[in-house]
Amino acid sequence: MVYENYTTFKAKQNQAVLTVSFDFAPVNIQGIPMLDDLNRLSETLENDKSVKVVVFQSAHPEIFVAHADTNFLKDMSTQAVSREEVELLYLQKVLQRVSALPQATIAKVEGFARGGGHEFMLACDMRFAARGKAKFMQMEVGMGILPCGGGASRMARQVGLGRALEIILSARDFDADQAQAYGTINQALDADKIGPYVEELANRISQFPAESIEACKRAVYASIDTPIEDALKEEAYWLYQSMSKTPAQKRFQYADDNGAQNSMDNQRNWDQLVMGIQDVK
Repeated sequence: MVYENYTTFKAKQNQAVLTVSFDFAPVNIQGIPMLDDLNRLSETLENDKSVKVVVFQSAHPEIFVAHADTNFLKDMSTQAVSREEVELLYLQKVLQRVSALPQATIAKVEGFARGGGHEFMLACDMRFAARGKAKFMQMEVGMGILPCGGGASRMARQVGLGRALEIILSARDFDADQAQAYGTINQALDADKIGPYVEELANRISQFPAESIEACKRAVYASIDTPIEDALKEEAYWLYQSMSKTPAQKRFQYADDNGAQNSMDNQRNWDQLVMGIQDVK
């Protein structure tokens, strides 16, 4: 697959990891050009098994992704519509498409991510932020609306009801450590450590079967808003999907033939063993 000719970011593939660097002067505004690029990127990734992990970062020294373009809403109709008439916004559709990608997605945030930029981060599977550089905010309530790129919908799923309302209704900046405490990011890291950490994590995940990565994503996302019985069925469904397309059975047979599971040495070293068994195809 070819990842080029984007106007708002650059994409570079290194083995099974695709790094997407937002670079849209002057402030990485999240407008139609960026959404169009993300939509086209997603369309390609949905059909590319060679990419297993996508890392989103920014070339801007102070900004990850800025808020959504104000042109989205300044020309929007002020006439209320019924629930039956309402349609998803383009912003919602694109960020949901990013969220639903079969690849693992990681946001490496080393600058401001407010409004739609924050919502883009929430649409990724994992989020890491640099101390002293990352700043977050949902400012929409102060403008007279609400987060409408998935922020109101994803926030409570991520951090719980009270925290979500605190973030949304306060409309104030919070930093990487506060984001970690809230739960909007996985981890806050020192500025000189975030790059190596995300790189090691992305490379590790990229060694695993693409079908297994997707199966894990589908099962985990399904568990968020379904009854436990349905979520367990979803787990079983995706188990069969992955077993049918990966060398899982060969790996379990290899482990059984070598007595791996009954070895105390192996029990102490699973972190390394899970990487070593990737050689069994």
